[in-house]
Amino acid sequence: MNRITIKSLATTPLLVLLMAATALAASVPDFTALSKKAGPSVVNISTEKTVEVSSGQGLQDFLRNHPRGTPFDDFFDQFDQFFGKRGEPQQRKERSLGSGFIISEDGYVVTNNHVIENADVIRVNVETDKDTSESFDATLIGADPETDLALLKIDTKHDLPYIAFGDSDALEVGEWVMAIGNPFGLDHTVTAGIISAKGRNIRSGPFDNYIQTDASINPGNSGGPLINADGAVIGINTAIIARGQGIGFAIPSNMAKRVIEQLKTDKKVHRGWIGVNISNLDENTAKALGMKEAKGAFVAGVIPGQPADKAGIKAGDVIVRVNKTDITTSSELINAIADLPPGAKARLSILRNGKTRSINVVLGERSTEVAKKAEAPATEAAVDLLGIKLRPVTPTEAKALGLTTVEGILVTEVDQTKAAAEADIRPGDVILQANLKPVNSVEEFLKILKEEGQERGAIMLQIKRRGITQFHSIPLSK
Repeated sequence: MNRITIKSLATTPLLVLLMAATALAASVPDFTALSKKAGPSVVNISTEKTVEVSSGQGLQDFLRNHPRGTPFDDFFDQFDQFFGKRGEPQQRKERSLGSGFIISEDGYVVTNNHVIENADVIRVNVETDKDTSESFDATLIGADPETDLALLKIDTKHDLPYIAFGDSDALEVGEWVMAIGNPFGLDHTVTAGIISAKGRNIRSGPFDNYIQTDASINPGNSGGPLINADGAVIGINTAIIARGQGIGFAIPSNMAKRVIEQLKTDKKVHRGWIGVNISNLDENTAKALGMKEAKGAFVAGVIPGQPADKAGIKAGDVIVRVNKTDITTSSELINAIADLPPGAKARLSILRNGKTRSINVVLGERSTEVAKKAEAPATEAAVDLLGIKLRPVTPTEAKALGLTTVEGILVTEVDQTKAAAEADIRPGDVILQANLKPVNSVEEFLKILKEEGQERGAIMLQIKRRGITQFHSIPLSK
């Protein structure tokens, strides 16, 4: 009879599975302990605001076809008496719920801006024990819509339980995390999952840099903490993708800390600003500029009188570094500049005419309204009807594309399912004319498309591709 050795036993599938299960169990945090530790610092936030709605709006079409002097007069007179004149704005109270968490024993509370935005009344409900809670009227210290963060303050006669921020930069994809919040108004709901990805841009604002997690985040979780295995806040739960399950997004704690500190001391956030219209580099633009890789922030325009203009930055430059931070996309440039205080000096590395040079820029202060116009980017627009993205041609590109003058608009993207692709329009094409009319701006093109193209059911484009002029006609629905 053969003896079974330890060595041979270790190779059996059962033991391998047992060993794997043991290793996995050892790596999973004690969520019960984490919940008990962090739970008391998580709060429910309820708001109340006044909104205007039109009364009797549903009767307007009926009334247009049934003038006064009908059997319905008495009904409408009574309706007006009890509900106000038809179509006149009426005020009503709107209530909403969200989450937040206490960050100091003296009552500072962090949440999302969209949880408390335009609220007339903000109440913070703090759990005092398992079955009871205490409600406080909260003061809004400051809010930052661009990062969707807000700081509140509640006053109490006793110290409050609080939770500290952790280091979100140290996070690794695959780490266990736990979310606590009040989904659908249900207090202190705990869900667990892992970090699915970092640095996500979901196009919700200029500073998108989200942590993606599969820990369930539902309506009402907004503003609640995402906690790591050490019990520290490494993210603020903010957004979900409604069409997908297990896809939630949190603001990184390191970004939140910088914003919250400024809100606490100054009630607003001060950010650096250089004043450029920027876009991401596509492969064709990179080739036209003689670049090996499409990395950097492309300067499509410089706002006159702003710091970049004063420092000598020009349209067609590609910004590849800010101080010691490499820049590969336009959003990275926005974040790198905004992280610096107004008045600071930033050293920018740029590519111009195939050569790298350094330029020192003294930063101005970012204005949200001005920044929106510059960073949208206003120089690039999507034409959904055709399935293309367009922006003006820069002087550097005009030379590289073989144009004798700076003219036309550049096709930067083409949706392969739309009409432009079927008409063989390609990224890198320069549209010189639309219906035999010169176009040098996206606005001119859109005007011709709307006034003539859709009316006639087609638009004819004169394009230049690799130095050759061609005509392409695109059918349109009227």
